[in-house]
Amino acid sequence: MKTLICDCNRTMPLDAPALSQALAATPGASTDGLEHVHSLLCRREAGAFQRAAIATGAGDDLLVACTQERPLFLELAQQTEGAAALDERPIRFVNIRESGGWSRDARHATPKIAALLAAAQLPPPEPVATVGYRSSGRCLVIGPAEAAERAALLLGSQMEATLLVDGGHIAQNHDRPVHHGRLTRLAGWLGRFEAEWESTNPIDLDLCTRCNACVEACPEGAIGLGYQVDMDRCRSHRDCVRVCDAAGAIDFTRPPQVVREHFDLVLDLQAAPALGMHQPPQGYFRTGGDGTALMEAVLALREMTGEFEKPRFFRYEQRLCAHSRNEQIGCSACIDICSAQAVSSDASNKGKARAGKAGGGIVVEPHLCVGCGACTTVCPSGALSYAYPGMADQGRRLRTLLGAYAQAGGRDAALLLHGEEAGTPRIEALGRAARLDRTLNGVPARVLPVPLWHPASAGLDLWLAAIAYGASQVWVLLTGDEAPPYRQALAEQVAVGQALLSGMGYAGEHLRLIEAADTRALDAALRAPPAQGVARPAAFALQADKRGTLELALEHLLASAPAPAEAIALPAAGSPFGSLQVDPDRCTLCLACVGACPPRALGDNPERPQLLFTEKQCVQCGLCASTCPEDAITLEPRLWLADAGRARKAPRVLNEMAPFHCVRCAKPFGTLLAIERMVSKLAGHAAFQGAAAERLKMCGDCRVIDLHTRPDEVRIQQLPR
Repeated sequence: MKTLICDCNRTMPLDAPALSQALAATPGASTDGLEHVHSLLCRREAGAFQRAAIATGAGDDLLVACTQERPLFLELAQQTEGAAALDERPIRFVNIRESGGWSRDARHATPKIAALLAAAQLPPPEPVATVGYRSSGRCLVIGPAEAAERAALLLGSQMEATLLVDGGHIAQNHDRPVHHGRLTRLAGWLGRFEAEWESTNPIDLDLCTRCNACVEACPEGAIGLGYQVDMDRCRSHRDCVRVCDAAGAIDFTRPPQVVREHFDLVLDLQAAPALGMHQPPQGYFRTGGDGTALMEAVLALREMTGEFEKPRFFRYEQRLCAHSRNEQIGCSACIDICSAQAVSSDASNKGKARAGKAGGGIVVEPHLCVGCGACTTVCPSGALSYAYPGMADQGRRLRTLLGAYAQAGGRDAALLLHGEEAGTPRIEALGRAARLDRTLNGVPARVLPVPLWHPASAGLDLWLAAIAYGASQVWVLLTGDEAPPYRQALAEQVAVGQALLSGMGYAGEHLRLIEAADTRALDAALRAPPAQGVARPAAFALQADKRGTLELALEHLLASAPAPAEAIALPAAGSPFGSLQVDPDRCTLCLACVGACPPRALGDNPERPQLLFTEKQCVQCGLCASTCPEDAITLEPRLWLADAGRARKAPRVLNEMAPFHCVRCAKPFGTLLAIERMVSKLAGHAAFQGAAAERLKMCGDCRVIDLHTRPDEVRIQQLPR
């Protein structure tokens, strides 16, 4: 890969030899092109870009360290004779100017710039499956009649607009379908919306010819240019029915009509949204009374005819899901947090096998998913994982970024995770402001911006892995447009992660949410002091299994921990680690909890009545507690580090008790407490009197034998225990 760097008219102190040396020590990085620093690559030295575009043929990438002039470079490449087509040799771009070159400590930013270049040279992430949409342009416009008509005109003739109005004057021209009614249901997504509305008015707008005869005939003036009867004013003269006899549009005896229709797109002009979720589905636009928003929506809608696709952002493994088991609900974190309402419960199948799989779990509708990744962040078991990009690609990027930074002599790296759409402009705005305002520092030399599709797509596993890779801190930039549940979930993850690191003895604040309202606040937040990191960076690769990544990160952090506690208490909210407390006076060792535990943290002993527990496997989903018929289980969020963390990996006994011996053959079965409670609870039941009551104390084999040999009355000879 050839890399072109430019100091933007000598406004950045770039050191080409130092950058080349740093990249030479980074595995997989290329130093081609770093022998020269350009000053006006987009203007006077554009020929150097054209020569590079010709020299890098098909299959070989070209990296330009400038994002401001990206459109110009792309156009120039297309016009350069001999240059490979962009689809054969894509051109990449990376920002080194606003992200560090224009900061007050830019002279110390060589390690950062080397890291950004090394990460930008990585191969693109593995492709993921896509989700398809098809739209023919059939659009439902909901709102007041006049506003809906104006919007329909703006949509133009290429869109097939249908109006659903509830008040206002309806246009005289019958140019498009117009319905009057109250919207009762709207669901779906681009190309597949289903709308349902109820019409109770006597006038059918489909049949109405807008002749205005009814308006003129009504003595109470109960009919206006909205062509609906005001029933509060109507006195049942029915003159309107008489004058509309030919068209037959007015019928006071017609029952309320429920209409269901399908649409590809929805334009909502109402004051209150038809879809109230924070992140509405693709194809739904709400403008209210905002004229600017209306124009933006119309422009977007006019481009939404045809076939479209987007990445399938998630992977789901039902076998790991801790949502429901044995007719009980456990973890519902993904359902609660999804702002697009793309995740729903599949508890209707709880406990029942279907398609060869255990019942229960969740359902994720990929057409509604917007890729925020919050569900994968809060999932304790890893049943939901983020796929765009996957953890392997994310890990490769972090290792390269932090490795190149350290190789170039950088210290105390702070990763700034931010959303591509909202966070990138904030960071660039700070860099531009610092160029002119001497009171601002800009993005510090130790802060490495890491763009994500959405800031909620990365959580505890990625953060702790980054600390293990050598980052001093991990910060998440929030811009204010995130859904409130996302912010809460990220705050909970930060609290858990910080408790883990502090409990191991690492000094300082390692994890933080940065909620900067403006450029000056962001500048101040980025000047926070560094925290204590690991002595030796880790080399493990991030796993597709979330729990696997967490365990690898914890093992490395524990190996370097300055002063680890034996047990670290964790916040109850969001903790993926913990133990269980079992009340021995309540527990009967019925083992219902064992069957309910998705990660198999709970187990039994075939040889004797014991409840075994492997703490490493526990995800604190709570299914065991909700399943327990005796309410004997309590969750205890913590990380147990006894014996250097090895103790939590071995099964231990949570509860055990003496077995009950069959009163007929003396074979042990069940537990003494369980049999005593069963006999006590059934003592007053008519079906369990006399011999039947005594059979409760027999093993399964003896119970069957006794039923067949003495069906009427059984004299039990007590055998010694």
